[in-house]
Amino acid sequence: MKRIMVTGSNGLLGQKITDLSLLDPEIELIATSVGPNRHPVKSGYTYEELDVLDPIRLDELVAKYHPNAIIHTAAMTNVDACELDHEKCYALNVKSVENLIKVSQNTDIQLIHLSTDFIFDGEDGPYAEDAEPNPLSYYGQTKLESEIILQNSSCNWAILRTIIVYGIVNDMSRTNIVLWAKAALEKGEPINVVNDQWRMPTLAEDLAQCCLLAVKNNAKGVFNASGKDLMSILEIVERVADYYGLDKSLINPISAESLNQAAKRPKKTGFILDKTIKELGYQPHSFEEGIAFMEKQINAINNMKK
Repeated sequence: MKRIMVTGSNGLLGQKITDLSLLDPEIELIATSVGPNRHPVKSGYTYEELDVLDPIRLDELVAKYHPNAIIHTAAMTNVDACELDHEKCYALNVKSVENLIKVSQNTDIQLIHLSTDFIFDGEDGPYAEDAEPNPLSYYGQTKLESEIILQNSSCNWAILRTIIVYGIVNDMSRTNIVLWAKAALEKGEPINVVNDQWRMPTLAEDLAQCCLLAVKNNAKGVFNASGKDLMSILEIVERVADYYGLDKSLINPISAESLNQAAKRPKKTGFILDKTIKELGYQPHSFEEGIAFMEKQINAINNMKK
């Protein structure tokens, strides 16, 4: 039996970890997040309110439950918002990790931290785990700093780096590229889509499974955990349109530069997944398989609301 504490359990990834934990009799889950529990299932696990920036509350919960592992999914991930609010970004992306290190070091707690492809500059993707980071944005800088702090700690740590997570839950706090493209094209709305950036979008269930595989294998070190299809942002949206039979003439290709975004993005990221597949047994879906998986859940949610 593994007792796992998850931070940010109200988010997309956090809820997917809860879903998978409910199906696994070998996992005892303590889900934690800010505010009331948003997961539709309220039994079969424990929920506790937690702001990871509150070290006293964090100490209290770790002392109460003595988890074998903590999966840290809570973060500030809006790249432009991070560029505009350094203080909040640094607190959520770096200070939170420092707090978790304090409660995890000198114990046998495994600390699993989620990171990002945005620690790279996009000049030499796809990247292996040992590639040289060079973040272009403040978001990327904070995620890299949190990695370095963790790597230099005495914790039993693992870092999972991921790319553009997509999926659906009953109570979404924010959208993602697949849901955004589907909704806009279904309404017949023209959309501008970047044609000069490349990514490997990640199904939320795949990333959640990788988090649990990291716990079960007592993983240590850095692991890439993304989808397996490398494509441009434009191709991502076109493949969403193709899957649903939507009008691709509504898609207007544009350059990233024309968007005038607050934060600079890497041109081409993507990950080499060989290590994670071999050492953890990671098996990501193809992009179309991921959309099909998500579509079943969309239909189930819609049926519940009828």
